[in-house]
This record gives sequence, C-alpha cells and structure tokens, in this order.
Amino acid sequence: MSKFYLLVFFFYFSSLYSADLSSQRGMTNILGPETWSRCSDLISNPKSNSYELSYLRTKSMPLSPFAGEYKPKFLPASAMPNTVQIFTMDVLNEDVNDGNQGTQMDALGHFGHLDEPWDGETELDISNVTFFGGLKGDVVKPSKESPLLKLGIETVPPIITTAILIDVKKYAYDGKSMSAGEYVSINDINKSIESSSLKSRGILPGDVVLIYTGWSDNYQDPDELKLYYSMAPGISYTLAEYLASKKVVAVGLDTPFVDAVADPNNPIPTPEGTPENMVFPVHHYFLTQAGIHTLENFNLKKLSNDSVDLSCVMILPLMVKGSAASSIRPVAIGPSRS
Repeated sequence: MSKFYLLVFFFYFSSLYSADLSSQRGMTNILGPETWSRCSDLISNPKSNSYELSYLRTKSMPLSPFAGEYKPKFLPASAMPNTVQIFTMDVLNEDVNDGNQGTQMDALGHFGHLDEPWDGETELDISNVTFFGGLKGDVVKPSKESPLLKLGIETVPPIITTAILIDVKKYAYDGKSMSAGEYVSINDINKSIESSSLKSRGILPGDVVLIYTGWSDNYQDPDELKLYYSMAPGISYTLAEYLASKKVVAVGLDTPFVDAVADPNNPIPTPEGTPENMVFPVHHYFLTQAGIHTLENFNLKKLSNDSVDLSCVMILPLMVKGSAASSIRPVAIGPSRS
C-alpha cells in the first residue's frame, strides 16, 4: 500500500470523530498528518509484524482493587419464535468499572486535585477541584451521579502514531525485571535509548512511549498469587516531567499503574522532587498538568523479545460518554530486529 493511501486511511479514520474538542485535549492535539506519515513507513515495511499489546480479558485475570469485581456472565443462547436465527449475549455484574480493568487507558478527567489534603472524614466537595486546563469540578462533574461533562474518554481522538519501546529491563537493569517500588529514572530512559536502535532518533513529539520493566512476569491468569496488582515499579515524577517536555501523547508500562507502588515489607524512598500528599503523583502530573494519557496493563513482552524498538501503534478508546477510562485493544505494527 502506498504512503498516499495510508495517509488517506489515517485521515478518514480520525475524521470519523470530527467534533472540535481541542480545548479538552492535551498532547493529542498534535496528532495529525506528520505523526501519521511516520506510521506509514512502518506499516508498509514488508518485514513488519503485528503485535497485540493487550491481555485477554477474563474474570480470572489480575483485577484492580479500585474498580469493583469483574464477573462476566454468559447467558444461554436465545431465539425468537418463527425465525431460524439464534443469538448469544453476555453481561457484567453490577457496580463493575469495566473501563479501569484489564488493558486500559485513562481520560484526562480521571484525576483532579485539591488545594489542601482531604481529611477523609468530612464530605468530599469537588466543586473547587481543579482538572486539566484549569477546569473546575462544578463544570467537570457537577453532581455525585454525574458523568464527566468535560474531559471524558469520548474526547480522546484515535491515537495512531509512532510508538517507541524503551526496554529498561534489557538495557538499564541488565535483563533483570524491576522490583516493586523501584522508579524508572531519566538516566534509565537515556541509557536504554542509547543502547538501542533508537539512539539516533530519540523521542519525537507525538510519540507514544512504552516502557518495559519486566513486572509483567508477575501477570497470571488465573491470578492465584494476587501479586501483580498489589505493588509494582513505576516512573519517577521527574521522568514524567521529562517525557512531557518531549511532547509525547501517552505513556504506558507493563504494570497496573504508571506510578510506583512499593512492597510494604520493603519500602523504597520516594525520589527527590516528588510532590507531597499524593499516592499517584505521576497520574496527577500526566492527567491534570501535561495532558498526557496513562496506559496500563500493556503486554510488552513480545515487543521486547523481538526488539521492536519502533512501531506504529493504534489505540482506540471506546466512545463512552462521560467515562473516566476505557478498555482498549492496542496494536503495534513494526519490524523485528532480533
């Protein structure tokens, strides 16, 4: 397929969502012909392969403790009288947050911040909470039952751009998987890039950054040990600022959080420069300050094994009005160097 027709495809795909939502978008505003054209060479490369970056969604997969139980129920086959057709359906249990389970991405409205820490006892008033772009809580979520009226997942465009795999397990940790609570640093990123085929390219505006830590070695289905979601490595706050300075549109890891969550039996000091009174400071910075989407539970092992440092990635969130997150099925297309 020629580059011209690939660009036509990308333009058509993104134009399916034509509403002007630029004021509610962060870094994704820079996606367009320039980033799409970087994709076309990778898609048309006869040596490229397609890689699934998501995990299979099942009721026995590792589950987020914040998103409710996830119990798909498969209904009996049904039919309508006097017809030859049968149909099958399934449902999810009540109170499950499907968007924050499995391989997923967060909307910018997923996080906001208060001027002072909440005491945990008084009623939480979000009217003065500040969200991305300075939007206040009374505009974003005016009532307890309200969906996100601004910054919901439906405002996110199709993310079709180049993705770089930064394999810190391979290059910064000498093949050893990172441990819970460890932080990926700017030095880790630069060392990994310098050691890979990305050395002369680096990070470009509009990239999706995928960071392989090796924590996904703990991903089990069925999740018998319950380890994967209980703790994890993550990226440092200063690295989040650094990636934002590069104008990347999204950052994903092979972990349940982009933030580090330490093993309570082996606490690791918080790096200098991390804001106080935050459990998830990287979420805070990406979603409320920089306008960068967080990608979680990415299956990056095959990309690492095949040394696919550069690929075209397609990430399509569901257009669920007012939702704070979406389950996704991201795909990467790129050539292997192994």
